[in-house]
Amino acid sequence: MSDHHQFWVQHYPRLAASANPVLQNLRQSARLVRLPANHLLFRPGSPCGQYLLLTEGCVKVQLLTASGREVLLYKVHPGHACILTTSCLMGQNRYPAEGITEQPTAAFAINQADFQQALQQSDFFRQFVFCDFAERLGRVMARMEELVSGDIDSRLIRVLLEASDCGVVHRTHQQLALETGTVREVVSRHLKRYREQGWIRLGRSHIILLDVAAMKAQLNP
Repeated sequence: MSDHHQFWVQHYPRLAASANPVLQNLRQSARLVRLPANHLLFRPGSPCGQYLLLTEGCVKVQLLTASGREVLLYKVHPGHACILTTSCLMGQNRYPAEGITEQPTAAFAINQADFQQALQQSDFFRQFVFCDFAERLGRVMARMEELVSGDIDSRLIRVLLEASDCGVVHRTHQQLALETGTVREVVSRHLKRYREQGWIRLGRSHIILLDVAAMKAQLNP
């Protein structure tokens, strides 16, 4: 089994199983592209010419404010598409934010013409695109609400718990600031307090979680 077909089956099984000629053509014409970490996929004002379906890695989509601050909107993982890309393709608009690979990333790249044709001719593909778009948009709206109304402690603790790999979080203070929608100085101040409370141990570019129970209790007082 080729990598091309294997990735379709593994990450997009419903699309892979369809015998619809339109989707067969879509799978055959899609290019499997591989991108290095920290690769700029798009920036504000750039045109959108292809629909990407991730199979490996991760893409972070962030907005640059007028003051130069970066605000993380969402991340795209395997099995999903970028909702800004979907929106720009359907509305024929340019990107309002930037997308950067966080790690080595692979994706199926479907050119704009094939995407539009499949969207028009296949009810199955149209449902797939709109369902993914609606699901991801709901998460983005929830994040925006959290950034506006949530407190820094809750956001930071949630990020630490979600990013933990066997009790270790491989994030710099700047990366945590981006994910929590604040600045590095604020994150550093909160992390220092967590250390004094015995919740964490700080290392170089990583954080060890020592008292996960206490951190979870902070989210559910």
